[in-house]
Amino acid sequence: MSVNFRQKSTGWIAGVVLAAAVTTLSGCTDNKGAATDKPSAHGSAAAHPGARETGSAGTKPQRPGAGDQSTPEAAVATLITAIIDGDTKQACLVSGTPATGSAPAKVGTKSMCESDSPEVRQMGDMVKRLRVSFTPKKPSGDPKVTVSQVSENGGKAVVPADKITVDGQTLDAIILSHSTGLKPGQVNVKFDATKIAGPWYVTNMDLAIG
Repeated sequence: MSVNFRQKSTGWIAGVVLAAAVTTLSGCTDNKGAATDKPSAHGSAAAHPGARETGSAGTKPQRPGAGDQSTPEAAVATLITAIIDGDTKQACLVSGTPATGSAPAKVGTKSMCESDSPEVRQMGDMVKRLRVSFTPKKPSGDPKVTVSQVSENGGKAVVPADKITVDGQTLDAIILSHSTGLKPGQVNVKFDATKIAGPWYVTNMDLAIG
């Protein structure tokens, strides 16, 4: 999964988001770099009318539906839940890089996600930094991630942050609540999902500030 950062005008957002967003990442990670003091979360479609049922990415033992990658919404919900849970191994497993030119697609595998490569450590760092920014300031004891249905086109889909809710709050609003000097509409976050050999993977996070 790659991360793109674009700053359109001067403004300050939570340092954890900026620090993670300016680093382009590819590959996956394990739980060595994850924080462990936050409440867990799991995916749920019940709280959001019209949403597809999403997967969960909780800490062990895994809950039913953990790691669901059957739809783009499920894959994004799995990633967001994994970040909130501090489960960097699950974040790795749902991340991938689509094929480009002669380069084949690369997806998170168990062996890759349990390695100690530089890419693995980068993913762990990203999960730790984004965890605060993606978690509501007053989370429930079991935060639920929900993703509304989006359009698919040729095995690709884009999921904007306003289609993602955590405990009923949109992800863009949660990110904004952790920032200073920014107003609603100045944080634009979206996730690209790609279908690779059957399952869906999150292949890019794009963050525009200002």
